[in-house]
Amino acid sequence: MAIAAIDLGKRRIGIAISNDDDHGALPLDAIERRGLRTDLAATMRCLEGRGVSLIVVGLPLNMDGSRGPAARAAEDFAARLREFSGLPVETCDERLSSVEAEERLRELPGRRGRRKERIDALAAAIILERWREGRRGARG
Repeated sequence: MAIAAIDLGKRRIGIAISNDDDHGALPLDAIERRGLRTDLAATMRCLEGRGVSLIVVGLPLNMDGSRGPAARAAEDFAARLREFSGLPVETCDERLSSVEAEERLRELPGRRGRRKERIDALAAAIILERWREGRRGARG
């Protein structure tokens, strides 16, 4: 089964996916935000047919680890996504994931089109990588 990750932004939702074999994460897409119900439906359409068994939503904690408005919005989105999809949904600390995504994207050769969308999807992949690392650390 696959695991999906969500980078919830104000304008876009970045989506990434990984199979359950513990190897990497693939940036999938970024969808424009339109409203909660539309966003939930669009997210699930993107994941349709991919065998997703778990969704991880990035939790944008403040640098001191506290929860601000963005983290509360992500927690609310995660709860709504859990209800809408019927799948288990977890959150994962995503501090500086977009900064890391921008740095990684700068290092890649190729065209620069759709840069913001690529950053959002790559940030979701980074969130998934961090979630996996946290799980491995908890097991080891």
